[in-house]
Amino acid sequence: MRRPLAATVRGAAWRAAGAGRQNECVTALTCRLWWASPRDASPALLDLLDAGERERHARLRLAADRDRYLVAHALARLALAREAGCAPAEVAFTLHCRACERHPEPRPDPHGKPLPAGPAAGLEISLSHSGDRVLLALAHGVPVGADVERIAPDRDTAGLADYCLRPRERRDLDGLPPGQRAEGFFGYWARKEALLKATGEGLSGGLGTVGVSGPYERAEVVEWDSPAAPRHVRLTDLDAGPGYRAALAALWPGPITPVVGDTAELLADHRPQTSPGRP
Repeated sequence: MRRPLAATVRGAAWRAAGAGRQNECVTALTCRLWWASPRDASPALLDLLDAGERERHARLRLAADRDRYLVAHALARLALAREAGCAPAEVAFTLHCRACERHPEPRPDPHGKPLPAGPAAGLEISLSHSGDRVLLALAHGVPVGADVERIAPDRDTAGLADYCLRPRERRDLDGLPPGQRAEGFFGYWARKEALLKATGEGLSGGLGTVGVSGPYERAEVVEWDSPAAPRHVRLTDLDAGPGYRAALAALWPGPITPVVGDTAELLADHRPQTSPGRP
């Protein structure tokens, strides 16, 4: 089992933003995690989505994509309702895209990082899903980003590597034994996307702007060449099981303590009802 590894940002861009302040606060941030599967999808969960979410769910062409979307968003609403002490129907979201704030012609359709509103305002979440994994991260008052990636050995990662890896990372990846390169690539990707999701930039922020440590080394941010680089950030690898790489980031100067919640218990009241006499 891969142990969670914490890291702080290092590198010229971050040092210019005030590296000496990184250890001002060493209090650990508790981040709640829930792992689920598309197999947890059921018609009962649709009732938890709002009208906009149901519309986006219906537009997804593949059943597997619809199931991943449904489980992720229903799980988020249930977890936020529990943390906020309200009914799931009272939880609302606004979608925030930092990239559109700087673009002269922002996208007109709702998109971006979901920010809880209503009774759940002040809580922060991040959603991710890939293959048979659905991941929700939740923290109080601190932006977080989570990403899980299914390792796809047959995928052509050479072109993607040019897009998302910095020269040092590409050299390190090419130096790995061939059997480790696919996992190494998706390890890089998961860490970088988690960081960009924490800032609210998402993939539009550019995976290549962030440099992280080698995929089999302690998770660490070593450079960040962007005006959006945060003053403080922590990064940790998560154990998503065989065939997956996952990471968690938080805009926080102290360590992260991930705490895994009981997904089955959270979803228990929203599973399909079985008829009397049925197993």
